[in-house]
Amino acid sequence: MKQIAILTIWLAAAGAAMAQETAPSPERISATVNYLASDKLKGRGTETKGGEKAAKYVEKEFKSIGLKPAVAGQYYQHFVFARGNHYNLRSKNVLGYIDNGASRTVIIGAHYDHLGHGELFNGRYPNEIHNGADDNASGVAGLLELARHYQGNGVKEPFNFLFIAFGGEELGLHGSKYYTRYPLDSLGKAHFMLNMDMIGRYDAKRGVGIGGYGTAKEWPEIFKGVQDGGIKFFTDGSGKGGSDHHSFFIAGVPVLFLHTGGHDDYHKPTDDAPKVDATAEAGILKIAIQLIDNAMKFERLTYVSQD
Repeated sequence: MKQIAILTIWLAAAGAAMAQETAPSPERISATVNYLASDKLKGRGTETKGGEKAAKYVEKEFKSIGLKPAVAGQYYQHFVFARGNHYNLRSKNVLGYIDNGASRTVIIGAHYDHLGHGELFNGRYPNEIHNGADDNASGVAGLLELARHYQGNGVKEPFNFLFIAFGGEELGLHGSKYYTRYPLDSLGKAHFMLNMDMIGRYDAKRGVGIGGYGTAKEWPEIFKGVQDGGIKFFTDGSGKGGSDHHSFFIAGVPVLFLHTGGHDDYHKPTDDAPKVDATAEAGILKIAIQLIDNAMKFERLTYVSQD
């Protein structure tokens, strides 16, 4: 009996340690943002060495977490696109997979690219590094934290997971457009898509916005009972918008979109890592985990179109 009691205590302690290890970590969030938004990546522009380094960083992290390569044995989905007078611009999506042997898949995404020196964006601050800490190093940090959670929580979930770091978002959502045109599996098998873009500048007065509330009939039920843990949130019905969830919504996939709102540093060289609130972001990701877990209680979500 004593041995059983000791084993029970040990299992409880091991479970608590695992939960702590896979919980969103402000320290890891800060480390990701600090690297991706450092001057040495020079703004992660499309077709730049910094952009390539960012993609390689995500690939390395996917491998470390234990995600499987999703594209014929590799993590990259290459594509080309045009913007204005610039043709054959090359970029890539970085994809990692958790195969739970399920028939349907939860897709979680965030874009890793930013404006570089503004070469292709025609911005207001040419030749200055746009580090893009909030936009969207913060979202990539969230992507990696959610990947770590669902890979390491010790639960075989009833859905597979596909994690996508999109390229080419700043120049017209090109990575998500390409993926929805050439998905690895039928989009009809996608349970929903959750997108994180600019989740690092939490304002307690505003709260974090969660878009896409009107894109599935079941979202109101899924949101019931979600605890905010001190992070205020509000919902918006639209599935459309200026980030990668838009591509999935118009392709017929229910979506959620997490966003902490605009600020004075948006698309400016002043969007730097010290301004990201990693502790609040960890709280936002805990809300995301609750929503994902609640959504997995439904075998299928009912897509709702919006005119």
